[in-house]
Amino acid sequence: MKAFSLSLLAVFCFTAVSFAQYQQTQKVSGKAVIKTPTILCEKCQEKVEFFISHTQGVTSCSVNYRKKTTTVTWLNDRTTLENIKTAIANLGYDADDIEAEEYAFKRLPKECKAEIAAAKAKAAATVNPAVTPPVKQ
Repeated sequence: MKAFSLSLLAVFCFTAVSFAQYQQTQKVSGKAVIKTPTILCEKCQEKVEFFISHTQGVTSCSVNYRKKTTTVTWLNDRTTLENIKTAIANLGYDADDIEAEEYAFKRLPKECKAEIAAAKAKAAATVNPAVTPPVKQ
């Protein structure tokens, strides 16, 4: 009986130590949906997905340009949501409350810049209908 109790205690201790080590190896991750209203085409979608997926600490990135959102998961011990938003802004696109960097926006393809400028003008017109962009005839 004594041997059985000791072996049961040994198994319990081994299991407890293994579980504690397993918990330490598990990384705590975060997930967020970021509003990216200036990603308007598949080319932009692919660019953002590629670069953000290769950012340190990001485990996945999925852009939906039709809904104008980017879903990102990351490891909390390697990066933060603000770093991810800044990375998107450094690519030339708005991310929630962080506006695109001007130098990065200038490097975007001509057609993408034109679409983004038109979308921003349209959004400004819906917010303030008194200020409407001039109509070309």
